[in-house]
Amino acid sequence: MENDKKKLINRLKRIEGQVKGIEKMIEEGKFCGDIITQITAAKSALNSVGGLVLENYTKECIKTKIQNEDPEKTIDDLIDIIIKFNK
Repeated sequence: MENDKKKLINRLKRIEGQVKGIEKMIEEGKFCGDIITQITAAKSALNSVGGLVLENYTKECIKTKIQNEDPEKTIDDLIDIIIKFNK
């Protein structure tokens, strides 16, 4: 789990660098197509991180919540989170 956390943090730092790069591109008046390409890459990277967090949440947190709480409510909560993630 700790190793996964470090990997996620490193990915988020890379995404942060991408976003700062996009900001710089805009400040410098770079070609819009290039900016959109970088935005697309950052969105994809963020979606990837979100998917990994959702996967971990499903495997670890939901398992614990089902054992300790109302399973039906836990599943409803998971569905709500998946819907929010996919918007």
